[in-house]
Amino acid sequence: MRITGGKARGRVLFSPKGMDIRPTTDRVREAIFNIIGQDLSGLTVLDLFAGTGSLGLEALSRGADHAVFIDNSNQSVNLIKKNIALCGFENSATIIKTDLKKGWLLNHPMLKTLDLIFLDPPYGKDLIIPLLEWMSGTGMLQKSSCVVAELSKKENLPTIIKQLDMTDIRLYGDTKIIIYTTGEGL
Repeated sequence: MRITGGKARGRVLFSPKGMDIRPTTDRVREAIFNIIGQDLSGLTVLDLFAGTGSLGLEALSRGADHAVFIDNSNQSVNLIKKNIALCGFENSATIIKTDLKKGWLLNHPMLKTLDLIFLDPPYGKDLIIPLLEWMSGTGMLQKSSCVVAELSKKENLPTIIKQLDMTDIRLYGDTKIIIYTTGEGL
């Protein structure tokens, strides 16, 4: 698993041992950035259920100003820390360890306004819709925010979730990528 574009392109990331973490493949990550764009200059990014941090790191590599990584697993938090250091993004990253299945962080200053959100929860747990509904009601989404949801190809999501409109859907093997935007998107 490696960074596929930007200034950290080619860096081989630390990967999980075992099957507890399901990292987004290089092919799927590359496809996501071909859809949403390569230049993410000035954006604030949120990587939920971050795993190895590969999606947020790809965004930082492509010029995002800051990325917030959220995961509940100690193994994931350790992998994210190692991968941030490996890519040299220590000054552009924040890691938050919390269980999103038990509730949302309401007052964290880094979560006030977000441009790009990656949402890659465990497949089949019905976590995406409640999180998108919650985010839509908080004011954290910009007029041009983009949400990239990764789910099993067997799962489906509605075309509209509050202020979010589905603008793209792609299949890559067993993985489905759904893009939601507010207003014009990125």
